[in-house]
Amino acid sequence: MRPVAVIAASAVSARGLGWRGLGKAVRAGDTAATPCKALGGLLAAQVPPLPAAQDVEPRQLKLMSRGARLSCVAARSLFLESPALPREETGFFLGVGASGGAVEELEAMLDASFSEGRFDLGGFGTAGLGACNPLFAFQLMNNYTLCHAAIREGLRGPNAALFSRGTGTVLALAEAHHAVAAGECEVALGGGADSALHPVTWAELRREGGEDVVPGEGAALLVLADPGHAPPLGFMERCEVHSGRQGQALALESARRSLLAMSPECVVLMAMPKRRDAARELALSVRPKSVFEAASLFGETLAASAALATVAALDLLQDGEVRRAAVLVMGPDGDVGLVGLAREVAS
Repeated sequence: MRPVAVIAASAVSARGLGWRGLGKAVRAGDTAATPCKALGGLLAAQVPPLPAAQDVEPRQLKLMSRGARLSCVAARSLFLESPALPREETGFFLGVGASGGAVEELEAMLDASFSEGRFDLGGFGTAGLGACNPLFAFQLMNNYTLCHAAIREGLRGPNAALFSRGTGTVLALAEAHHAVAAGECEVALGGGADSALHPVTWAELRREGGEDVVPGEGAALLVLADPGHAPPLGFMERCEVHSGRQGQALALESARRSLLAMSPECVVLMAMPKRRDAARELALSVRPKSVFEAASLFGETLAASAALATVAALDLLQDGEVRRAAVLVMGPDGDVGLVGLAREVAS
């Protein structure tokens, strides 16, 4: 991949609003602690109350899932901090999570869609949809996690919402990288937004990851552009997913070779508890100076995980002590995602 400059970033997480300082917080974390212990025994890593200037207008909230709201907050923060960024032709590629609408509306829709104890698709299309508020559709459609933010900020460039349970967000970053590198747009936003605090998602996490999983929520965006467009914060050199469909051993070995080629000084991990040991072993196999556990800071944020870990790695580049950083993502989807960042382009 041709290196592309990262010229701005934003984040909202359990740590609050902003991405600066996330690298230092990850560095200071207890890498030996489980996320539950590292987060002080909290049941969930929830985003704290946000300033009204960055938050969504109250009249718009009824249209949004929690993930969409966090996406809007991250996008608004980005353009408030970097008002000179273009908008009209700016690309937008976002990893998004599952639907997260109001539970009472969801229950009413499902109850009306069952016939003789079985889900009936025809009944869903008539009685089911008729049992809920028409505006509920905007909460249910997960592509609207991207759409709400794009409409709110006037972004009209190439775009895609990619469903993500971890590495899908790495693909969103790769799409943003490609859009800039291929000349489809001068500037592209890439990242992810999600909330695992919705009851349905929380239940899914407990089934997939066990009692040690701490549900989290958040959003993070990186602005990518050609080198020379604006002073760079760093450069994105790699964005790739190693599929686990052919077996975990093959995916891990393929990822290890790529990680070795990156020669990172530090690796930021975002891994589910049951994959944590494998992720650490993979990271340590390339002998970086440091390995940091981002899940111990953010909880399991699903579609936001890779993006939050990437902005934390970007922050680590800013203090000058780290020149090359890798992000290693091993979420519930079973794949292995890698993002490579550098402070300067290799000559």
